[in-house]
Amino acid sequence: MVKRSRIVAFFLIVIFLAGISGTTTTNIVNGIKLGLDLQGGFEVLYEAEPAKEGQEINRETLVHTTEALNRRVNTLGVSEPNIQIEGNNRIRVQLAGVEDQNEAREMLGTQATLTFRDVNDNIMLDGTDLVEGAAKQSFNPETNQPIVLVKLKDRDKFREVTEKIVSMRPNNQLAIWMDFEEGVDSYEEAVATGNSKLISAPNVNEVFNETDVTIEGNFTVEEAENLANLLNAGALPVKLTEVYSTSVGAQFGEQAMDKTVTAGIIGIAMIFLFMIFYYRFPGIIASITLSVYIYLILLIFNLMNGVLTLPGIAALILGVGMAVDANILTYERLKEEIRLGRSLRSAFKAGNKSSFVSIFDANLTTLLAGAVLFYFGTSSVKGFATMLILSILMSFLTAVYGSRLLLGLWINSNFFNNRPGWFGVKKSEIHDLSENIAAYNLKTPFDRFDFVRSRKKFYAFSIVLLVAGAVILGMFRLNLGIDFSSGTRVEINAGQTLSADELKAELDSIGMPADDIVLSGNEQEIGVAKYKGAMSKEEIAGLQDHFEKKYGVEPNVSTVSPTVGKELANNAFYALSIAALGIIIYVTFRFESRMGIASVVGLAHDAFFIVAFFSLTRLEVDLTFIAAVLTIVGYSINDTIVTFDRIRENMRAKKRLKTEQDIADVVNRGLRQTLTRSINTILTVIVTVVALLVFGSESIRNFSVALLVGLLAGTYSSIFIAAQLWYDLKVKELKKKGPIKTVKEKKKWSDEPQV
Repeated sequence: MVKRSRIVAFFLIVIFLAGISGTTTTNIVNGIKLGLDLQGGFEVLYEAEPAKEGQEINRETLVHTTEALNRRVNTLGVSEPNIQIEGNNRIRVQLAGVEDQNEAREMLGTQATLTFRDVNDNIMLDGTDLVEGAAKQSFNPETNQPIVLVKLKDRDKFREVTEKIVSMRPNNQLAIWMDFEEGVDSYEEAVATGNSKLISAPNVNEVFNETDVTIEGNFTVEEAENLANLLNAGALPVKLTEVYSTSVGAQFGEQAMDKTVTAGIIGIAMIFLFMIFYYRFPGIIASITLSVYIYLILLIFNLMNGVLTLPGIAALILGVGMAVDANILTYERLKEEIRLGRSLRSAFKAGNKSSFVSIFDANLTTLLAGAVLFYFGTSSVKGFATMLILSILMSFLTAVYGSRLLLGLWINSNFFNNRPGWFGVKKSEIHDLSENIAAYNLKTPFDRFDFVRSRKKFYAFSIVLLVAGAVILGMFRLNLGIDFSSGTRVEINAGQTLSADELKAELDSIGMPADDIVLSGNEQEIGVAKYKGAMSKEEIAGLQDHFEKKYGVEPNVSTVSPTVGKELANNAFYALSIAALGIIIYVTFRFESRMGIASVVGLAHDAFFIVAFFSLTRLEVDLTFIAAVLTIVGYSINDTIVTFDRIRENMRAKKRLKTEQDIADVVNRGLRQTLTRSINTILTVIVTVVALLVFGSESIRNFSVALLVGLLAGTYSSIFIAAQLWYDLKVKELKKKGPIKTVKEKKKWSDEPQV
């Protein structure tokens, strides 16, 4: 008898979820903060150095510096700036959506130490003599030229200073300096060369008995306003030196976001269609829960006040592939239980139970990779890691509990009793429960494949590829991006077909010849110029202004100092090492040490294959490449764990491994039973990656390529390398110890010692 109340409950839940998401999604999406790469802006990492000899840089000094930077940023009208202290002497500033990057950069980096000096460079007054917050922009009533008015604290002190300057005729100039450097700057040199640090040098012909001082110079209104704002914000307690910076034009960010979102919609839609086509009614349930998953991700990310970056969107899209994997695992187990002859309700319960452990282990290891990325990552990589971690947690919640709730309502309604076709199972495939067939003995489409017998061929194929990769790597090395090699990278979007000669001539014409030029994009409209040295902020400003006038789009500019480049390379190495170590410990704890060793060998195989591929293709290796490798580590171990979980289950079914053939049977059956799931999972994830590759932004093209190559390598290693390697290790154990018990025997009452 069909229980209609369960079906009604299902539709009420779905309508409720659709109503909630439909009415709130727009506000949630609009409320999410976008990163630099999605709305333009810039990021600078400053290294704090003593402003005066003997000054100590401590936490309190850095806090005061961030407060001064915050006051300066507030005058720019930037919404929600991100200013953070890093380590013992660094401050990272991120300003997304800033309209005039060059103005903002100049205002941030200027120390704003105002001094009044005589022509011999002796200091007469400094910023501490000014009334805080009293500076303002005004106009000279006689010439109508922009000026800056400041107010002094001590009238008597200013009278004494003007008396001394007047007595120095004809050298009675009061030099007003911004950021004067002892031993570097001088009045004489500034007059001869026009040093911009010398703001003004008026003649003092009479003694002043006032507190109001007028600073006159060849100011524009904007320059006068900026100077007043700087003085009101206060001088920085320290000297700041740029060691890393990246800037993204607003048009670049908008285009990147539009392309990547389009790629995501296409990829997710294809996953939905695949799930419905292959898994029938459970596929519809999966599509509903995946939609809820996306909504929850956006909601929680918004509540966390997270910053969404381009790699973050990629992590969200990839998260759909991970979420669907949990559904695939459950549905494959459900189909298997139905084929054993169980009732639909019993099959659903057993399938959920048997798939839960695999889902839990697989998600936890990927979570480990995400946590390592978050700890060692910076800026956009940290954003990717945040979204990856959030995706894993939400996919577990929706795919495990959400799918089971919704599908359980239908199954418990009895509507699908005697209708296995709705779950993708033919009636001819179902055994009678009285046959007592174990899952271990169920036929699969891959029974004719003997994976263990062919293992040496797989080993040989991998060895050939790895040796070839080592030779390629030795010959060509890696095409390291500035993240690891230091220097400057300029990305220019011409909006039209470019040639390398055209771009070279353009850069030469402004006196900035590049060390290397590469063209990319579908129509070769994007040019990337590389420089060995780090550009100054003045050079960056000039370059951005030139190309904005030329093509109407500000170029993206990134600079990395040698010190930071070395640190990023070290962090990348630590991240990969710690992730691998954590995984081998976890797999050893959850399974056994031989499976842990086999897993990490497979991971090393995958990581090296990606590295060799990038060396051969000369694709640039940057921070997002490390993010891609760690993501592949997570996906690959995910696949391997599912296989090992099934092998462990088959071992327990055998209870004892007496011969090499027993071990081979366990491995072969485990691979055959999980191969459909492996193929379906990799297809769904590859669909999203290919969508990112074809339709996504050029900025994450290399990231997408690394993911695609890594996914293929990871699937290959988990099917053809890791399990077979475990077989060889297990055979050695068999030869050494004899028959291997796979199930611990419980002691009987009679076995207990008698008193």
